[in-house]
Amino acid sequence: MALYLIGDVQGCDKALQRLLAEVGFSPSRDRFIVLGDLVNRGPQSLAVLRRLMRLEGAAETLLGNHDLHLLAVAAGVRPPHRSDTLETILAAPDRGALLQWLAHRPLALRERGWLLVHAGVLPAWNAAQTLALAAEVEAVLRSPQRDAWLHRMYGNEPAAWDDRLQGEARLRVIVNALTRLRYCTPDGVMEFDTKDGRDGAPPGHVPWFDAPGRRSAGTPIAFGHWSTLGPLQRADLLALDSGCVWGGQLSAARLPDGVEAADARAVEVVRIPCPQAQRPGR
Repeated sequence: MALYLIGDVQGCDKALQRLLAEVGFSPSRDRFIVLGDLVNRGPQSLAVLRRLMRLEGAAETLLGNHDLHLLAVAAGVRPPHRSDTLETILAAPDRGALLQWLAHRPLALRERGWLLVHAGVLPAWNAAQTLALAAEVEAVLRSPQRDAWLHRMYGNEPAAWDDRLQGEARLRVIVNALTRLRYCTPDGVMEFDTKDGRDGAPPGHVPWFDAPGRRSAGTPIAFGHWSTLGPLQRADLLALDSGCVWGGQLSAARLPDGVEAADARAVEVVRIPCPQAQRPGR
């Protein structure tokens, strides 16, 4: 059974369909996992959600920041952004089922020895702790307290992890790391304003995966979220957001069959070109 990891789709359903055809995906024998940001900015967010729901069992997804934004807009927590393309979902007759399905997606997964996240992992977390902390947020999103939590989810503080954190502050750090992180200080203080590539780190900051002493080092990690990073494929790291919605590419990585983890440099990555769906700028 082939297992594919797919980067940010962001409402580009036609590109997703072409990518699945390109790799010869068959739902009867294969699986794929989208690494978050299923919706928004692209033109077919509703079609993406319906496709993934229909393929459940053969398809899994992580929650990204745009997916959480959809849940927040639907709950009345925030107004839509001018650049959002969520209207068809919010007006759909199956809106309730779609949102309920989305709220039950995980924030992190472990597959064949790989740790899968949308954005990043804080230096203080190992793979097991990352999964456990993700589960704390998942439990709230799947509970009757979801809307109340979404009202308190936004904010950049606390900016660093502390095992003593509790309540909404604890959950906010977890969400921000797993769905928004690009840069942090060497000791794990997050920075959210900079969206440039790896060479654009603000003073005193490094890409999260270059933090010295990172406890998840050695665990292969695949992530999306950072389209300006460009291709990155090193022994324990695989970046798969190749900017489809910005006119870049949509990427799929096939994990080796029957192997628990592997050198990411040997992983086969297939990329297809995407039409320009949004003007440059995020």
